[in-house]
Amino acid sequence: MSYKLLIVDDEPLMVKGLKYSLEQDGYETVVASDGEEALDKFKSDRFDLILLDLMLPKIDGLEVCQRIREKSQTPIIMLTAKGEDISKILGLEYGADDYLTKPFNILELKARIKAVLRRIQSSEPAVERVINIDDFTLNTLGRKVSIRGIDINLTAKEFDLLLLLAANPGKVYSREELLEIIWGYEYFGDLRTVDVHVRRLREKIEKNSSHPEYILTKWGVGYYFRSK
Repeated sequence: MSYKLLIVDDEPLMVKGLKYSLEQDGYETVVASDGEEALDKFKSDRFDLILLDLMLPKIDGLEVCQRIREKSQTPIIMLTAKGEDISKILGLEYGADDYLTKPFNILELKARIKAVLRRIQSSEPAVERVINIDDFTLNTLGRKVSIRGIDINLTAKEFDLLLLLAANPGKVYSREELLEIIWGYEYFGDLRTVDVHVRRLREKIEKNSSHPEYILTKWGVGYYFRSK
């Protein structure tokens, strides 16, 4: 199966190198050099994954990521020259699936791409399966969730987290375990990545995210789902 990737970066030499290396591995690539062009190409075509630079002309990468997330769950890997943790966390808060800090090893990037695509592909069963847990209805084929009949828009990572925790009520998962299970490979980022996703998930599914009813914290251990 050939995957189509959208590469969004304003550094010509980097784009040229990425395009050549990824096409050598059989990927089809489309390039955009600024945020506006990226959104235009995203609207007019279908992509399996997006490599998105943080610092872009016209519209920055965070806003591009946010706009795409309003309409699609296409996997996004953020590329950033900034080393500050806040830039990475912000990228993930806006709905990115992963990030890499420049300069990066092309082999590591390829490993990240394969892992994300493999996870998305393996998480979609051949037949529709609907799971009802307390107030939640989760459709594993459409990757949709509703609470008391109201549809909730979750990112791919948020859906995976909710499905894992809700399907195993009472089981406490450490942040390291969640990174390994949900991200699907040895993750080199900050463990706070999990905290960011859990917080955003709570904001979407809890009546009061400061006093959650479903996704609870076992202090010093990790997170678990409390079934009513």
